[in-house]
Amino acid sequence: MARKQVSENPVVVSTGAAAAPVRRKSTAGKSTTKRATESAPTVEVSSTTTPTPVAVPTNEQIAHLAYSLWVARGCQGGSPEEDWLCAEQQLYAAYTK
Repeated sequence: MARKQVSENPVVVSTGAAAAPVRRKSTAGKSTTKRATESAPTVEVSSTTTPTPVAVPTNEQIAHLAYSLWVARGCQGGSPEEDWLCAEQQLYAAYTK
């Protein structure tokens, strides 16, 4: 939906003088667009390489291991977030071996 354009300058009405020229914002100045000479670096991808699938632990596996860590600690202390992160690290390390 288009917004209504509101002038920041107050309206001044004169009775006998010539009309003042309309002041417009200049287009020069700060520009947020990239110039044609500033292009992003290109990366060449070889068509012969195929990505190898990476095994990722599921949330259920991480939750089970985090719960096991809490039980091993005697169901006391620590925080669920720390247990979750520790379980994630252990599983990712096991998957990357």
